[in-house]
Amino acid sequence: MALFHCHALHNTMPTLSPFLPFASRPLSVSSLPNPSPLTHQQHSYPLSTTITHTTNNNLLSLSTLPRKLLCKPPRGKYVREDYLVKKLSADEIQELVKGERKVPLIIDFYATWCGPCILMAQELEMLAVEYADKALIVKVDTDYEYEFARDMQVRGLPTLFFISPDPNKDAIRTEGLIPIQMMRDIIDKEM
Repeated sequence: MALFHCHALHNTMPTLSPFLPFASRPLSVSSLPNPSPLTHQQHSYPLSTTITHTTNNNLLSLSTLPRKLLCKPPRGKYVREDYLVKKLSADEIQELVKGERKVPLIIDFYATWCGPCILMAQELEMLAVEYADKALIVKVDTDYEYEFARDMQVRGLPTLFFISPDPNKDAIRTEGLIPIQMMRDIIDKEM
């Protein structure tokens, strides 16, 4: 039997039992059976606390206890209108690939629920500032463009495609979170 330690007023703590309607009398901690002796260390805990049942109006629930957030929740999607890396549809991407460009095209396949995609979005934004006139970086949401992602054989997120403006060069594909320096090397040396 496991006991949960919780701070409650007047040294009483309502139990979190599914059998609450069947309880008719308060349960004292001293009336609990003795656990087996500890083998490594003996711990002494105060046993003066009395566990009492409350009425259905005052049930202690984990959802009513105050919570402390470990970090601030996100303010929204990480693809906004003021970002340099724009989200495009499959048709817009195909027009960019077929059209004439003087700069390499970097396509980021992402999903809004993907943690590494959020980290990659921050790095791509910094890269878009650094390579403002030297590269074109766009995003494709795989949840909305599922068929296009399937046709491009995107199996892991994030997936980046580096497409050179030279049609004779092959596209470079990466899967997973990659460092920003590796992206710089691909743009500078391979494109």
